[in-house]
Amino acid sequence: MTALNGNVALVLGVANMHSIAGGCAQSPRDAAAEVALTYLNAKAKPFVDSVAQAVGASLLLPLDVEKTGELEAVFAAIKARLGRLDILVHSIAYCGADDLHGRVTDCSAAGFAQAMDVSVHSLIRAARLAEPLMTHGGTILTMSYYGGEKVVDDYNVMGPVKAALKGVVRTLAVELGPKQIRINALSPGPLRTRAGSGIAHFDALIDAARAHAPEQALVTIADVGDVAVMLAGDGARRVTGEVIHIDGGLHVRA
Repeated sequence: MTALNGNVALVLGVANMHSIAGGCAQSPRDAAAEVALTYLNAKAKPFVDSVAQAVGASLLLPLDVEKTGELEAVFAAIKARLGRLDILVHSIAYCGADDLHGRVTDCSAAGFAQAMDVSVHSLIRAARLAEPLMTHGGTILTMSYYGGEKVVDDYNVMGPVKAALKGVVRTLAVELGPKQIRINALSPGPLRTRAGSGIAHFDALIDAARAHAPEQALVTIADVGDVAVMLAGDGARRVTGEVIHIDGGLHVRA
């Protein structure tokens, strides 16, 4: 594929080759985009190095959105080294284990604030920094989940967090639309990733997804990456503010 030839893509939040962000790095590269990646910290870097090598990443940069200045440094490096940005993939979310595994009723104020800051406000900050680099328009993508639309057992506080993320996507679509910057949320079905494994009873969630999805198959990170390429291409130039489900039709079942 050469659908994104000449485009510069920045993928935030790569954990390893099996992460959703890993798939969202490989597919744009396969479509001839130039790709830059971030990793959380020195401990995570060895797991991201293999992704960077596989996609021939132009930049591999540290990013902890809770550390002052790191997000700004990433976009400064993009500007200095690559000169522009066409595609931004935001694949960052976090909630502390105690709050993730407990009832929303019992969620601490600090835990809720941290989950919202890392998972939602970081998208706002990233969009603000991306805007001046998307001089000819662009595409911003973030990662949601069905648990932000309906209550999914054991997803707990991340349900309200993902609901807020979708609200932000709609608002940013309106605010950035005049500059031809589109923003959409990808909503994959359950995936066997390190992040997913933090959800209680995750194996049961996976089994239920496979059994109830109309296609009776689980989504893969490559599936997510391919939809990211589709949304970044010219064929989706009038698609913005949407939540795109990539779950084999699971979300249509009662």
